[in-house]
Amino acid sequence: MDQVTKVLESIDGVVWGVPMIVLIMGTGIFLTIRLGVLQFRKLGTALKYMVKNEVNGEGEVTSFGALCTAMAATIGTGNIVGVATAVIAGGPGALFWMILAACFGMATKYSEGVLSIKYRVLKPDGHALGGPFYYIENGMGRNWKWLAKLFATFGLLAGLLGIGTITQVNGIASAAQEFFDPNSQHTIALLGRDYSISVVITAIVVAALTALVVIGGIKRIASVTTIVVPFMAIAYVLICVCILIANIRSIPGAVVEVVASAFGLRAMAGGALGALMLAMQKGVARGIFSNEAGLGSAPIAAAAAQTKEPVRQGLISMTGTFIDTIVICTMTGLTIMVTGAYDKAVAEGLEGAQVTSFAFGEGLPWSAGTGSFVLMLCLAFFAFTTILGWDYYSERCLEYLSNGHKGVLTTYRWLYILAVLVGPFITVSAVWTIADIFNGLMAIPNLIALLALNGVIVAETRSYFKRISENRLQ
Repeated sequence: MDQVTKVLESIDGVVWGVPMIVLIMGTGIFLTIRLGVLQFRKLGTALKYMVKNEVNGEGEVTSFGALCTAMAATIGTGNIVGVATAVIAGGPGALFWMILAACFGMATKYSEGVLSIKYRVLKPDGHALGGPFYYIENGMGRNWKWLAKLFATFGLLAGLLGIGTITQVNGIASAAQEFFDPNSQHTIALLGRDYSISVVITAIVVAALTALVVIGGIKRIASVTTIVVPFMAIAYVLICVCILIANIRSIPGAVVEVVASAFGLRAMAGGALGALMLAMQKGVARGIFSNEAGLGSAPIAAAAAQTKEPVRQGLISMTGTFIDTIVICTMTGLTIMVTGAYDKAVAEGLEGAQVTSFAFGEGLPWSAGTGSFVLMLCLAFFAFTTILGWDYYSERCLEYLSNGHKGVLTTYRWLYILAVLVGPFITVSAVWTIADIFNGLMAIPNLIALLALNGVIVAETRSYFKRISENRLQ
């Protein structure tokens, strides 16, 4: 298994090397310039649209429902485990690069939302299908259909083997074990290894709940996420705010540490560049894992929104990146820093959920067990909704590849549920590495399409706001 992990890490190093960082950051910067820093100028409008559904729009679910489905997929273990992993592997500076990437990523997410509505396909029965595979094929031309199929293939594999199933349920199981059986005193032998009974029970429960929801399709997924996502996001942010207030004197030092580490200022002179690149790589990689800007997944959900205006949905889509990374991930990262969880992890080798669990246990005047329990609940809700969102994404990728063959889609749903069931029994390091690889491979076709179609994005944007200024559109 160690040899397999080394091979995966080598592949990950190539996929998430300097070229990928330049492509993702460069695309976000380019679109930010082309759109005149729209993500900041129109953020207020976007937040207003987020909670105000369009009247007489065409699609399967409300714009808010589509956003919640997308945010269900983005607000997951990346916000809790992913941030901790990035900070431990890349240093506190990884948080800086995560936030910076998200600022530019908002322009990327906006562009994805615009194209998803403009090039989506609406079936006579009201079924909507769209995303990178359709804006590549219909926007760039049928000669590029091979690129659309490549994206759909990577998206399918990402959902089934990476970000959608194994990574999420692994995070839930780790948190459950940390609370119920931290010393692995109650175990059961499976596949030649001993696993905590809490892990086994978690796998069964999460797989069963997943089956109950995903069999119902997008409307059931949206109905669940519109209730759970706002509740869990607000509750988590409030807890983090309480922790930061309780440790307010440590915040300035934490911010200085994050910025200094981001530019390698804490490393020895010869290792400054290496420290900077490591912080940048881990921050951008975990950031894209968390908010999925540039990945091409969110526009698949956006395409189902009941709207006639591509720009309106683009604005709504970009709020997901703002909430996910600039708000929630920042809260997690600062919480880890001000509570001493980062120093504890470096000294004792803590990883993943253990780091954030320590922060929650130490951050407020409650017992460590209470903090661990609260984190477990947050992680369970976050990860479970991500499982639901990514089932929808990967099913739409398969629908595109199979031309909507119902038998294939039904079989896939059961395979997806099976992947959730076995996810906790795969090693954490391999899980995150696989997820990173598929994320990177998905992003490449999507980013190519965004750059190729940037003129369309700008034209749609200008047209929409011109109609607004002329009072031809409300």
